[in-house]
Amino acid sequence: MGETVRTLAYGEWPSPIDAATAAAHDGSPEFAGFVGDEVWWTEPRPAEAGRRTLVRRHADGAEESVLPAPWNVRSRVIEYGGRPWAGTVRDGGGPLVVFVNFADQRLYRYEPGGEPRPLTPVSPVGQGLRWAEPVPLPERGEVWCVLEEFTGDGPSDVRRVLAAVPLDGSAAEDRNAVRELSDARHRFVTGPRLSPDGRRAAWLGWDHPRMPWDGTELVLADVAPDGTLRDARTVAGGPEESIAQVDWTHDGRLLYASDRTGWWNLYRDGEPVCPREEEFGGPLWKLGHRWFAPLGNGLIAVLHGRGALALGILDPETGEVVDAAGPWTEFAPTLAAHGERVVAVGAGPHSAHEVVELDTRTGRARVIGAAHEDAVDPAYCPEPQVRVFTGPDGREIHTHVYPPHHPEHTGPADQLPPYVIWAHGGPTGRVPLVLDLEIAYFTSRGIGVAEVNYGGSTGYGRAYRNRLREQWGVVDVEDCAAVALALADEGTADRERLAIRGGSAGGWTTAASLTTTDVYACGTIIYPVLDLTGWGTGETHDFESQYLESLIGPRAEVPERYAERSPAAHADRLTAPFLLLQGLDDVICPPVQCERFLARLAGRDVPHAYLTFEGEGHGFRRAETMVRALEAELSLYAQVFDMKPPGVPTLELGR
Repeated sequence: MGETVRTLAYGEWPSPIDAATAAAHDGSPEFAGFVGDEVWWTEPRPAEAGRRTLVRRHADGAEESVLPAPWNVRSRVIEYGGRPWAGTVRDGGGPLVVFVNFADQRLYRYEPGGEPRPLTPVSPVGQGLRWAEPVPLPERGEVWCVLEEFTGDGPSDVRRVLAAVPLDGSAAEDRNAVRELSDARHRFVTGPRLSPDGRRAAWLGWDHPRMPWDGTELVLADVAPDGTLRDARTVAGGPEESIAQVDWTHDGRLLYASDRTGWWNLYRDGEPVCPREEEFGGPLWKLGHRWFAPLGNGLIAVLHGRGALALGILDPETGEVVDAAGPWTEFAPTLAAHGERVVAVGAGPHSAHEVVELDTRTGRARVIGAAHEDAVDPAYCPEPQVRVFTGPDGREIHTHVYPPHHPEHTGPADQLPPYVIWAHGGPTGRVPLVLDLEIAYFTSRGIGVAEVNYGGSTGYGRAYRNRLREQWGVVDVEDCAAVALALADEGTADRERLAIRGGSAGGWTTAASLTTTDVYACGTIIYPVLDLTGWGTGETHDFESQYLESLIGPRAEVPERYAERSPAAHADRLTAPFLLLQGLDDVICPPVQCERFLARLAGRDVPHAYLTFEGEGHGFRRAETMVRALEAELSLYAQVFDMKPPGVPTLELGR
């Protein structure tokens, strides 16, 4: 590496981080768990049509992808999915694993050395039968799980119950052989958690128009000797109390995370365990997310914190939490425990997500799977800053700022760098502070990035989350604009070269920002919500079909607000160039949203490009898609900001 730092225009620095490198390292391990003493997890394969494989870590430390292509271990329950696999050890000592295959959504039985065998049928009705959060119970000859069953062709013609599937394959062609465990009293349910003695089962349920972070009920039932669930009753939760997860302690006490105080804290048989103004839970976007895991010795592995979640061990008798030592500053909600061992998925500003094991006897944490390897010299990766900006009414806006960074180049002294504001999806979510080569793709070329955890984001308590109630398209837009203008006012960013980008709900915020403010010179809108009047009346999936009741307001009371807030209704105000990216298989934010928006923009003479991708749904997973999208995005900024980045194909902008 040269010792001389050269001056070169921002956005034109040569970078070793190309789009293919960023795409190859997209995604992270997920849904880690134990099969006997072994640790297994799912892992992305962008180069294999974006499938997720199941990885097994053998006793000697060797990793094996146990299911070859095209097997894709991923559930479509509530479209965002849920835990798609689980395993146990057979009497003979070998693993018995059940998993959901994405293509047909059937549940399969798999034993290493053999071929997967289907356990459930394919339904010709609507979008079929789907499964999540399996719990193998070989002693009963069944696997218990969540069943999502479509009853018609509409996205909301669906019911969800707990169900027991025979492990012998007798239901593979016979829906009637699946035994339903619960009634359909709740529109949505999580998977059953069985008490240590097997005599009780607990799960969560909720109903429209609530989302799970608004309010859920904790349901408890007795397990009869014949395997039926009896006397199901609600024991905690309600319309304004979100219970994010439920489990059992080693001695049979009910353990759950509730936000009844304004923070997701832990409760044991209804009594607070470690009351703090911190989060010990999060938004339940996928069934089977785990923020805590009870241990056999009475301790509890927890994820906790404000914003970033640390991995710790909680003593419920004293309320003391001891955090695991290591370089990881963020942990994903996929904890699992076995005896005194804990498995988690951790990452940090300088490392991508990797599978981490914590031995609670020694306190030693180590990487055991998906180990981070530098794809490029880390000297080219950005040094993020955790900042809090001030928004309208003096409110806090939590933000991660990634300044341009290159070991061999700097920008001209008389220039400020362009910045792109990143609005995360959800909108009830949070962007973690972890190494992201997509961000490094821009910062290593001299373009700054600021990720905004705008009002409505999780990780900062219920009051922060509730800022977005009936204010979507207002608070998120204001907070992103406040961060962008603050960066310009303090001399960090070039006021004339600000852009905004986001996907899903972040695509909404991007489009709303471009049609209601003059802050940005251009934007990248990725699989967005653009027209509330259509999206909320049958154009999206069941899970989020009434999300707007809280984000915008009750449709029956404020119908005009749905049109007033929609970017599609204000396409005539749009003057900034933009890039629109859309998966053609997206059922959450379908292509019709983009098509309607573009139709209303016709004749406006606004430079733009619309790129669609076959085989992609909500969230791009294929390497070739991610490469095309990333290069197109950089080309947009290059053209608008008058930059000439080397080696980037030119995106053709139409009008």
